[in-house]
Amino acid sequence: MGKAERVIQDWMLPGAIVLGVSLYCIYRALPFLHPAGHVLHDIASEGQRWVIALLLFFQFVKISPHDFRFRRWHLPVLLFQVLVFLGFAAIAKFSAEGEIRILLECAMLCVICPTASAAGVITEKLGGSLPGAVSYVTLSNLAATLLIPLVIPMVKPSASLGFWAYVGHIALRVFPLLLMPGLVAWLIRYTMPRLQRKLMRLSRFAFYIWGVGLTLAMVLSTHALVLSRLSAGAIACVVLVSAGTCALQFVFGRHASRDAVDRITAGQALGQKNTGFLIWLGYNYMTPVTSVAGGLYAIWQNLFNSYQLYRKNHS
Repeated sequence: MGKAERVIQDWMLPGAIVLGVSLYCIYRALPFLHPAGHVLHDIASEGQRWVIALLLFFQFVKISPHDFRFRRWHLPVLLFQVLVFLGFAAIAKFSAEGEIRILLECAMLCVICPTASAAGVITEKLGGSLPGAVSYVTLSNLAATLLIPLVIPMVKPSASLGFWAYVGHIALRVFPLLLMPGLVAWLIRYTMPRLQRKLMRLSRFAFYIWGVGLTLAMVLSTHALVLSRLSAGAIACVVLVSAGTCALQFVFGRHASRDAVDRITAGQALGQKNTGFLIWLGYNYMTPVTSVAGGLYAIWQNLFNSYQLYRKNHS
């Protein structure tokens, strides 16, 4: 790796965070852009979805369907994610309306949020297993799709959609992004092997594509934070909850296996979240304030990823 590329990799994720926040601040400072706010929001939201699909495509290009198998660390990590989510949800259900309940809702969403599509990109750069990470992306999305529709109506009884409507709505949001990149990548693998080899060489640019996705995520996160109109005290509490759940999941994942490669993979698989989905879920189905936790979680996980990449590149 050249010196220039190493510097870019060291600073790309923090730079993307700053750029995303700055772009939204520029939009807020220019009143003539405000009438196009809904259009710009849709562009950022849909753009992030396309980035996620492209990232998954480049990961699927490098692995075969035979690589999708259950790893030993998958079970404890998945059980941790599910049981902690259910625990927070149970406490929230029997808590009175107020800031404590909102913080519990933030925590439960930060835990059950499925693994980010970029987890495989970062995992591979850190020396982990790409097939193991991508397999857990599928598992965590399946768990979220089944559990969220079951649990949210219990915590938020006013939700108007029934169970299967929830399942369908969330599944339509999640699974096309999982299925289509894989199907296209494997169609190319088995019908156009020369093209697949070229795409595998191009897959090294997936990290930089994630920089674009993170910038768009931070635009959406800043938007959610500004619209929340939270007090300084409430923001401080959400900051602590998002940082705490982020640290807890990275640490637990790292201790889910004794194998060095699996430790890296499990830590990234559990700790690195699809925060765009978290923001969407909080805004549409929970108290809108909970969407702020998704934006803050994006900051913590990417700052930690930047630190890990810096240590990896300079060790």
